Amino acid sequence: MRDTTLFTLANGIRVIYQNIPNTKIVHCGVFLDIGSRDESYHNQGIAHFWEHMAFKGTRKRTSLQIINSLESVGGELNAYTDKEKIVFYASLRDSYFDLATDVLTDIAFHSSFPAKELEKERGVILEEMAMYLDDPDDSLQDEFETVIYGEHPMGMNILGRKDTVKKFRKKDFVSFCNQHLDTNKIVFSVVGNIPLMEVEAIAKKYLEPLKKQKRLALRKRITPYKAKQVELKRPVKQAKCAIGRQSYSIYNKDNRYPFFMLVNILGGPGMNSRLNLALREKYGFVYSVDAHFAPYSDTGMFAVFFGTEPRQLNKCVQLVQQEMNKFCDKKLSSKQLLAAKEQLKGQLAMAEENNLSLMLMAGRVVLDLKQVPTIEEIFKRIDDVSANDILRVAQDMFKENELSYLQMIPENGYNKP
Repeated sequence: MRDTTLFTLANGIRVIYQNIPNTKIVHCGVFLDIGSRDESYHNQGIAHFWEHMAFKGTRKRTSLQIINSLESVGGELNAYTDKEKIVFYASLRDSYFDLATDVLTDIAFHSSFPAKELEKERGVILEEMAMYLDDPDDSLQDEFETVIYGEHPMGMNILGRKDTVKKFRKKDFVSFCNQHLDTNKIVFSVVGNIPLMEVEAIAKKYLEPLKKQKRLALRKRITPYKAKQVELKRPVKQAKCAIGRQSYSIYNKDNRYPFFMLVNILGGPGMNSRLNLALREKYGFVYSVDAHFAPYSDTGMFAVFFGTEPRQLNKCVQLVQQEMNKFCDKKLSSKQLLAAKEQLKGQLAMAEENNLSLMLMAGRVVLDLKQVPTIEEIFKRIDDVSANDILRVAQDMFKENELSYLQMIPENGYNKP
């Protein structure tokens, strides 16, 4: 059983602490409500580049000192950037919690962006971009986001473009930070077995000295969605396909839980998902097929991804649509609904066993929703979903004429059946 405490520092930064008995490891992270959607066409990739540069030097640590700071005591230091967030996080023995908090706040808020390190990291990111282009699975998802969101920043690649990555200077990072940092939209998440008084004291020691700051730049509103069909030729052997659309935001309480459940039944991680049974188990057309629902602050994205032999592509698309149509045509039976609820609750309960995942989830949820629901509260919301709710969101989200399609096919073409 975890004991959760949420408190706010004088400058507006929120701290979420979840006490887990019988562990010697603490997981902690700094969550910033800044992501690639806060960029423009002219500075595309700067959020991700900033994340990299945070490890390359601060006012009191060199790049090597940052690398050694937690690694030398057996800990781990990491970070990631997505559409709406930059996160710096660490895992290590709880006796070094003070050190971890010091390092995390140092790299998140006191980067010096040294010129020599900037040039080296520019080369690293350009190599990362080349690796990304070599991976059709990664590029498929990013290309599909462009299909769904068009020229809006939500549709831009998080890595940026070569021409923007090549031109960034220290002043660009400083300006971007000043424009988008907001202390009311920063969360420090901690999971471990540390006295609450110690968590409060260390959070105040390193985070409260930060000057209160408000975001100056507003996020660009989501543009109206229009369904598209796009075909790309790439140096691949398999045909890759994405099917989906814009969907519900994280604040859509009426539809978010039913749609999570629906997407889990359709193409969740279970081998008994409808798409896995239809495309892999019945026909052997795919190695894997997945359905995802990613809710954001003012939009969401639903997508189905799979790869198959080029000659089987059209048949796979038809099978995916058939499975979605089934949800639109007929309500789930009481037995099917109960099974879907129990499966989703089991998956969530197992995910909560991973303390690192628990810390990362809590930080994101507090940043978005201002509080962390208990597992019992989440189960209650799942239990409240009805067969009519599932039918309603299926009929809303699975309309054939409102779905977008992206097909990535071999450059030399293929013979359509």
